[in-house]
Amino acid sequence: MKQYLLLFRGGDSNLAEQSPEEQQAHMQKWFAWMGGLAEKGQMVGAEPLFTTGKTVTGKDKIVSDGPFAEGKEMVGGYLICNAQSYDEAVEISKDCPVLEFEDGSVEVREIQVIEM
Repeated sequence: MKQYLLLFRGGDSNLAEQSPEEQQAHMQKWFAWMGGLAEKGQMVGAEPLFTTGKTVTGKDKIVSDGPFAEGKEMVGGYLICNAQSYDEAVEISKDCPVLEFEDGSVEVREIQVIEM
């Protein structure tokens, strides 16, 4: 079994426009999706990310504020899952609630295991 990282982007601006009831209903979809993955032994872990952060760049290690919440490419959270293949990990990602939004996306990346 391999592990895959699912990076969630977008959807935040749409969520902010929803009523509290709509936001709660959307969050219940996340809990149901992740709960189903956990029951199948496919979810390793998942966390949302704050919209604030710092970026360290280059050999001079320049520190700047960012990422910025208005960026549609901003990573809003992640999930690590177990899957047999990329195809299975992609199928898992297709049920992600972020995809209910036009600007929502899930990037699927295999985690490279390095033996030390």
